[in-house]
Amino acid sequence: MGDVGGRNLPSPCVVVLVGPGAAGKSTWAGEAFAPELVVSSDRLRALVGAGEDDLAASVDAFALLEEVVRQRIVRRLTTVIDTLGLDRERRLNWLSLAREHGIPCVAVAFDTPAAECRRRNRERTKRIPADVLTAQLKTWARVKKELPEEGYDEILVPRAVRVVPEAFVQAEQAVQRQQAAPARLQFGLQLSSYTHKAGRKTTGEWIRQVATRAEAAGFDGIYVMDHFRQIPQVGRAWEDFLESWTTLAYLAACTERVKLGTLVTGITYRNVAHLGKIAATLDVLSGGRAICGLGLAWFKAEHDAYGWDFPSVSDRYALLEDALQLLPVLWGPGNKPWRGKVLDVPETACYPRPLQDPLPILLGGSGDRTLRLAARYADAANVFGDAAKVRQKAEYLKAHTAAGKQPPTLTHLSTTLVGKDHQRVNALVDRLRPRNQDPARYAATVNAGTIADQIGRFRELAEAGAAEVMLSLPDLDDDLTPIDTMAEVITAFR
Repeated sequence: MGDVGGRNLPSPCVVVLVGPGAAGKSTWAGEAFAPELVVSSDRLRALVGAGEDDLAASVDAFALLEEVVRQRIVRRLTTVIDTLGLDRERRLNWLSLAREHGIPCVAVAFDTPAAECRRRNRERTKRIPADVLTAQLKTWARVKKELPEEGYDEILVPRAVRVVPEAFVQAEQAVQRQQAAPARLQFGLQLSSYTHKAGRKTTGEWIRQVATRAEAAGFDGIYVMDHFRQIPQVGRAWEDFLESWTTLAYLAACTERVKLGTLVTGITYRNVAHLGKIAATLDVLSGGRAICGLGLAWFKAEHDAYGWDFPSVSDRYALLEDALQLLPVLWGPGNKPWRGKVLDVPETACYPRPLQDPLPILLGGSGDRTLRLAARYADAANVFGDAAKVRQKAEYLKAHTAAGKQPPTLTHLSTTLVGKDHQRVNALVDRLRPRNQDPARYAATVNAGTIADQIGRFRELAEAGAAEVMLSLPDLDDDLTPIDTMAEVITAFR
């Protein structure tokens, strides 16, 4: 049986408590889990009967328990089943239901010595009859031998435990690896929202404070989305949203060290040669800190709203491939004509030329077609997903990079909600989650975790091949403390 000291369990999961009466199951469950996660036979007996000790209500209470457990598992909610757990058929039914819905199921074995169970029982106001407790202890002696054969993901002993998003299940071990042999990792702050309490009259000052605070916290880059109105994944279309390259130029004057780039420039939004001029200008004015992010462009509603054509996927790929080849020519010496599949530029003059040689191109997108373009033309490729997916993308890039050419640097973008401790994380999740969204699902969506959780997650991403992680902080408004909290994570990779 495994030890769960400081153990992280995946969300969602089913936790079956197993042991005799007075073994400490309810006490442990109350300390380890939020009350709404625990389905207790005693509480249900009080609900359908005269109280928790109303044995006449047991049949109805267990019928209700089975239905509640079923409903929760069907909805893929973490469920802690607080009963004796000594009935093998019930245990196997819960395990089967968890398997049916793809949820991990663990048993927690309360192997409390018989003498201790009896002592605790004597101290209770309402005691378990002595003969009943003796029978439970005898049954437990048999059950603890049966548990290893029943097929649980794990059988645990009752120590400290947390239910966390899947991204953090192995975080503790990853933190230990980072402490023993630190990996270096760059960090970028992505700005995806410009709404703040003070309103648009102070937006310039607000974003300046964000940028200078991020630079002081150790961020290596600041990135902005290239859209002209807010995207539905983040907010509402009418919320304030700044034009990307203009914003980067302003940030160049507000900062001294951080890289500045787009995640990523939609290839359909600007004349490509003009985009090359914009990026070169930013690089010169920033002292050589520009990153030219490029992407296929996906937001049709935005194109429609601004009266732009929205070409087919194949036509956009043709334009993107041309751009990947044209931009380095524009940034290089000379003034020769250039013609591609869809672009025809009679003169490729761009003076002043960028300070960086080459000015880095970052290609955003995780699809195979995009990654093949990145392997052939780009300096960096930005991807999403967990460590396993990042490792897969890194291997794909290596396999598709021509011999003698260095594979593009792999960067990773995610939303990251970080709190100093578990209590703070829970408070942030409760405050920020949409009203109708399950807290656990929201936590997984925004990668909500403690400083230690995030260090572990980023260590795993670094091991998978990521050289830089870009973060969107969902709680970044007038309160800039999330940046300071992230500074503690960044320090672990320096």
